[in-house]
Amino acid sequence: MLSQCVNSSRSAALKIINIIWHSMTGGSKALAQAAYDGAWAAAQDGCSIRLFHADVVTEPAMLEADGFIFVFPENLAAISGVMKACFDRLYYPCLGSLEGRAYALIVCAGSDGSNAVRQAERIATGWRLKKIADSRIICTHAQSKEAILAPKIIGADDLEEARQIGGALAAGLVMGVY
Repeated sequence: MLSQCVNSSRSAALKIINIIWHSMTGGSKALAQAAYDGAWAAAQDGCSIRLFHADVVTEPAMLEADGFIFVFPENLAAISGVMKACFDRLYYPCLGSLEGRAYALIVCAGSDGSNAVRQAERIATGWRLKKIADSRIICTHAQSKEAILAPKIIGADDLEEARQIGGALAAGLVMGVY
């Protein structure tokens, strides 16, 4: 079960990580949960790690955060519609207010993912976010209609990579690196 918002109390020293995700067939959801697990393990009570589905994250939640992990599928060679709608809804209200905050990006794709990464990185550049790791593309190799629509099972190595991204962001924020 994907956690919704855990350890959300905030003190002056507590760093906040928002993991913002969207998933249609479960792959990105599993990757978001893995990133959460990695961040939680590395946080050592120095971070509040919050998971938001892309259609519910708000401007105040964005402005409170010190770092972000965006996790979503590539659909039709682009950012998935729900994630794109999230970026559309929040881009201008948050413009000029997120500079220098850390982020990482995980895209779950059937075969490529590079265009979705490029689009999301342009949005992050507009917000002047600081990329803390190379954007990750997790390829499911789903090519047929049936495979594309089927629930996705993400491999252990890919889930570990997502955990490491979450852990790196949390550790970096706690240590003041980001």
